Amino acid sequence: MGYLLLEGGAEFGGKMSEPDLRAIELAGGFDAPIAIIPTAAAPDNNHKRAGNNGVRWFQSLGAKNVFTVDVIDSVSANDANFAASLRTSKLIYLLGGFPRHLGETLANSLCWSAAMEAYAQGAVIAGSSAGAMVMCEHYYDPHERKLLRGLNLVPNACVLPHHNNFGKGWAGQIKQKLPEAVLLGIDERTGMVNNADGDWEVKGGGEVTLYRSDSIVSYGRGETFSL
Repeated sequence: MGYLLLEGGAEFGGKMSEPDLRAIELAGGFDAPIAIIPTAAAPDNNHKRAGNNGVRWFQSLGAKNVFTVDVIDSVSANDANFAASLRTSKLIYLLGGFPRHLGETLANSLCWSAAMEAYAQGAVIAGSSAGAMVMCEHYYDPHERKLLRGLNLVPNACVLPHHNNFGKGWAGQIKQKLPEAVLLGIDERTGMVNNADGDWEVKGGGEVTLYRSDSIVSYGRGETFSL
């Protein structure tokens, strides 16, 4: 099985290098194939620009084999050629944007099945903001103010992205609806990546705040925690 990286947002502003470099390392180094999935940016026709930003960002970190896989709707999510590209990728990165469009487009698709095959073979699955949200069992759609079923790579969890900005404002209402789940408040410029032991480590300049039924605890750079 591979690794997971959940990031809080503002992914390509130049301040996410620490978690992203860790993801590249886990993926096998700078020659590893890195697939950028811009699905979440498609509803406002921003997927091309966002995908290209992702390619440039990872190239600026030293990655040599970065490309976009233009999964933007249910048709492209079931494209066999796109699925083949994902199946051989070592780092698959889900951009931010509209979480519901991302989650519903990928769910039960050929491309997501291929991504899970890559993950089973050791690939890193990473996501920022909406990308991190849909990786959990639950995610919140802020546009319709609904809780939805995610892709469940992180069971019994729900991400509050941009936690240092607006995400912490969601905590109260989501906690009422998911009293037994762990809420993961992830700051911008910050990520949480798991290790071989199943623990999570904070990478980047902000904090990850865990809301449990009986506690609220924040962790900073280099600190570890378990779910």
